[in-house]
Amino acid sequence: MRLTFLGTGTSCGVPTIGCQCHTCTSPDPHDKRLRCSALVETETTRLLIDCGPDFRQQIMPQPFRKIDGILITHAHYDHMGGMDDIRPYCQFGEINVYADPLARQGMLQMLPYCFAEHRYPGVPAIQLHEIHKHEPLRIGDIDIMPIEVMHHDLPILGYRMGGLTYITDMKTINDEEMPYLEGTDVLVVNALREKPHHSHQTVADAVSFARRVGARQTWLIHSSHDIGRHAEVNAQLPPDIQLAYDGQVIEV
Repeated sequence: MRLTFLGTGTSCGVPTIGCQCHTCTSPDPHDKRLRCSALVETETTRLLIDCGPDFRQQIMPQPFRKIDGILITHAHYDHMGGMDDIRPYCQFGEINVYADPLARQGMLQMLPYCFAEHRYPGVPAIQLHEIHKHEPLRIGDIDIMPIEVMHHDLPILGYRMGGLTYITDMKTINDEEMPYLEGTDVLVVNALREKPHHSHQTVADAVSFARRVGARQTWLIHSSHDIGRHAEVNAQLPPDIQLAYDGQVIEV
């Protein structure tokens, strides 16, 4: 199984509009962070995790072939604001989108024209599936276990797929979720910055969580410009816990 990081940035992206900080002015392409999204692929199945407002830009370099499913973590705009741009992929058939009840309702409100009784020609053809934590599903040849994490006081979904666990926007996690993470080989988890935030993990939080999970390798995502430059941050982190970067491909 292969994971491609389409975007590793937080809601404002990096560089942040109007900012001239050390990170935003970096010439290093690793410091250009689009909004969070990832592709998970096997030889026969292709899944997208979240579809934010940078989706069009993110997907253009990728081979044009069927997307078998879109897994939504939560209903915030930076994680599903690009759903209208899936239209070209509808030539392969309806797009199956999987979301918990809150994210499902958010999508109905954000894209009402896609779910109207009489849809006008050309709108995305979306088949919206409601999913719930701890209820496994299978898409193609990928088994998926939705898990619940807390984005401040908002319950959102992370996803376990074989040896991969993908979590974004987490602040805390209940102990009951930890058994679902046992045996994780590759952990992807959010680390916003060093300074505390009310709804996101800090770098220290993410490192502590990674040690609890015990994955062979942890990749940090959903990082803001405040975290610093990619190379400088990674030099201070242990080799098994590193910042991911846009376009990075890893094998699981």
